Amino acid sequence: MNNPDSVGNSLWTKDFILTSMSNLFLFFSFHLLTPILPIYIVEMGGDKFAAGMVVGIFTISALVIRPFAGCALDVFNRKKVLYFGLFVFIVTVISYEWMIIVSLILFVRMIQGIGWGVATTTYATMVSEYIPPSRRAEGMGYFGLSINIGMAVGPLIGIWLMVEYGFTSVFIIGAVSISLSILLSQFILYPQKQEKISSSKKVSIIEKKALLPAILVMMMTLAHGGILSSMTLFGQEMGIVNVGWFFLASALSMMVSRPTSGKIADKMGQNYVLVPCALALGLGLLILSYSSSVFVLVIAAIFYGTGYGGIQPTLQAWVITRVSPDRRGAATATYFSAFDLGIGAGALWVGFIAKWLSYAIIFKISILFMVLFGLLYSIYWLQEKQKRKTETQAKYGI
Repeated sequence: MNNPDSVGNSLWTKDFILTSMSNLFLFFSFHLLTPILPIYIVEMGGDKFAAGMVVGIFTISALVIRPFAGCALDVFNRKKVLYFGLFVFIVTVISYEWMIIVSLILFVRMIQGIGWGVATTTYATMVSEYIPPSRRAEGMGYFGLSINIGMAVGPLIGIWLMVEYGFTSVFIIGAVSISLSILLSQFILYPQKQEKISSSKKVSIIEKKALLPAILVMMMTLAHGGILSSMTLFGQEMGIVNVGWFFLASALSMMVSRPTSGKIADKMGQNYVLVPCALALGLGLLILSYSSSVFVLVIAAIFYGTGYGGIQPTLQAWVITRVSPDRRGAATATYFSAFDLGIGAGALWVGFIAKWLSYAIIFKISILFMVLFGLLYSIYWLQEKQKRKTETQAKYGI
């Protein structure tokens, strides 16, 4: 196959659409299970700590495997790497039906994190090959819609299935969704290696050029992880019965901001996305901390989702732009490892500090992560500006 980066300016190609759809079914299955497994563990006799481990142990295993998955993508056949991840994920989904001991459920969840880390890293790396360089941020924005749709629909359907038909129905639909992902993946034309890596060449599992965008996305997910783990408890604290409106409104806002911000980043530059979106996300956190009604909660979600939906694909596109094609696997893995680390650490620090502070105060403190985001990016921007000025002066002998 030809180098995808050299193929026209068309975004909506067969391979881009199939990769996005396959990713959608993977994320749908993941979010279908996410709110159900903690309840399943309690039903099997587990305590609240064990229920909380469902997220923690999954995140840790995905975090550990991602760098190795990225390295494998740069060295081995990507189709085989993807199928390995999807196969591990679907086997674990099916296995839950027969896991009646809490320790076994957690073990299966840990193995599932491996499949998740491999499959999601592979899809994100592959899709970058199908997006024209001039439309990279826009393409990542549209690809990200597959994540948002799964996040918005999965939990609702999962809870409905559990209430109406029981846990078995959830596991069956989750397995069917992954089967569709595998089926669609059969028809994707996988990019060929642009150059073979010499066996004597040292392959690093961490891509240094991806570290800055990775650190920036970790600043964002440190705040996001706290929200994911504590929103229900925050609702109880503030007297809001159904905090699900926050996730629905934020998901819809992300669906609007992702492709829009991508076009802006491609045409005008990432500064015009990252700076205002960081401000929007920070403002969303501030409004959230004062939310005492569903109306205010939705307003907070709109700002938060707009900021999040603009930052995430722009940083991901920036990662791909900063590295050579043969290092995209490692770069994507570095980026998502930082993403996962932020989610996990964010949930942990909020859970720890909530013993002494209210969630409203914690959300205000979380704004500091976005302040640090702005400071780090400003330092980079000023350094780049000075670098360009020096190069211009040297070129013209000024």
